[in-house]
Order: sequence, then structure tokens, then C-alpha cells
Amino acid sequence: MSLPNLNLIIKRGICTSAVRQGKRNFKKFSLHNKRGSRIFKEQQSKNPDPDIPIDTRGVREVGYKEGDKFVTVPEMIPQLIVPDLKDFKLKPYVSYRTPDIVQSEFTAEDLFNVVYAPKIELDLSEGNLNEDGSSKDPSPEEKMSKEEAFIKARQTGSDIF
Repeated sequence: MSLPNLNLIIKRGICTSAVRQGKRNFKKFSLHNKRGSRIFKEQQSKNPDPDIPIDTRGVREVGYKEGDKFVTVPEMIPQLIVPDLKDFKLKPYVSYRTPDIVQSEFTAEDLFNVVYAPKIELDLSEGNLNEDGSSKDPSPEEKMSKEEAFIKARQTGSDIF
């Protein structure tokens, strides 16, 4: 004798919404700045009602409130500085077909060979060197002290940044 296939497992359901046939719980659904017509929103921006919150959705304020008055600070307004590319020869993108460039690490020795070596070779060939090996007519970079070079290297526009 076979037993009929009965579901004898006790199941418990949890419902997180309001009663199915009754009123809906609209407080659960936060509708940020979606309710109201365009005219209502214009009136709200002119005369704000403290009971209706205005959600800025991550937009930063461009000033601060001083009592009931909002003070705009020009330094807090973001500015996009875009260069004029009217006569620029390069394209604003890099093609995916561009081959990969493999370059060795640029060392201090490479920098010395590029910047100072030609001047030293020129001074040596023309005989413009003192007995200690320094140049008779040094360039402005050679006249700089250690502190001046350190300050110049950390100025805005240098290659460090």
C-alpha cells in the first residue's frame, strides 16, 4: 500500500509589505523630488516649505546659509577649464591599432646625458674649463645653489608633478 504524496512540511511565510487588500504603505517608497508638477517645483524653489525636503542627490552647495539668507561663494562654484583646440594637430583619441611602446626606465644618468653632457662636451672642445673642471661661463642652471634647485623643482609646472 502506497501513501499518497502529501506535503507534510510546515512552511512559514514572512510578508514585509502592508496588508494585501488594505491601504498601501507609501512611506516605504522614497520618491526624491519626483512628486509635484513643474509649477509646484518652481514655487518650491522660490518659497521653500520646510516640511517638504529637497533632495540634492550629492550636489555640493555653492555657498552657505546665514540665518534665512543663502550666501553664494564664487570660489565654491566649480569651473571647467577647457583649452582651445582649434588649431591643434593631434586627434583627441588614440587608436586601438596603435602599437605598444616599450621604453626602458628613464634614469638619472639618462637625464644627465640629455641635459648636461652636450654643454660639458662643448666646453671641453672649446677649452672653456677652469683648472678644477668647472665652466668659465656657466649656464643659469649651473649657477643655482642646492636650495634654489630644490625650490624650483617643486614649483607648479615642474616635471615632478
